Amino acid sequence: MSLPHFYVEDQVIAHEDATVFPLRLSREDAKHARVLRLAIGEHVAVVDAAQDYFECEIMSFDDAMPMVRIAQRLETHDEGPSIVLVQGLAKGDKMDMIIRHATELGVAGFVPFVCERSIVKLDERKAAARTERWHAIAKSAAMQSGQRMVPEVTQPMPLDEVCQRIAQATAVVVCWEEAPTTADIEHALVKGLDSTLMPAHDARVAVVVGPEGGLTEHEVSALLGCNERASLVSLGPSILRTETAGIVAPALVLYELRRLARSESEKHAALNAMRGV
Repeated sequence: MSLPHFYVEDQVIAHEDATVFPLRLSREDAKHARVLRLAIGEHVAVVDAAQDYFECEIMSFDDAMPMVRIAQRLETHDEGPSIVLVQGLAKGDKMDMIIRHATELGVAGFVPFVCERSIVKLDERKAAARTERWHAIAKSAAMQSGQRMVPEVTQPMPLDEVCQRIAQATAVVVCWEEAPTTADIEHALVKGLDSTLMPAHDARVAVVVGPEGGLTEHEVSALLGCNERASLVSLGPSILRTETAGIVAPALVLYELRRLARSESEKHAALNAMRGV
């Protein structure tokens, strides 16, 4: 069973001098700890402000604040490929659902995309409030699923800012219902990896999904033009809802990247064996 995960933003655990010290949780995280009914002797995983990873044992409670000791410093494994989901703004609670489930899958960041066909229109105040809500949802999902990091969630961006954001990505996967069914994700990823000579394990990929009504031809043209490693892909013969595509697309991309990374690792091992290394 995985340990409950917490993230502290203003505490560097390696700098703590005392053997037992307070774990300075935010108010929301302290509330979450109470909901979990954590008890003395239980262990939790903590990512601190220096992005170091620790297993801590709860020794006591000071009011609602856990007093902990370091049980062990956990290994920091290579992060592997990183996916940023550029998601067309969707109405209702669809964005909440996409961010929650895509975080559980391991998506590293979200860029809400203000598309021509987006039904939702947000002024500056509403955009800031929504972004704060989405960040809270991503953090909660990361804690629940034991993610190493909390995904970044940017404020909603128009097309020109999105293009700037993804211009340096290893690959850009543009999901479009009008793409040929032969335009598959593997080909799009290999195109980017080969062009940059980047191993799949280190790839940084942007996945673009449109809102209700999909992307316009103008948006597709701009997205393909801002990065030479951008490709159209099809998610199959069915036309998916945006909230479905926003979860399915990054899941398929992560699967393909991990498969390609395993293949590269196996080839490397085989070459080393042939050389007697």
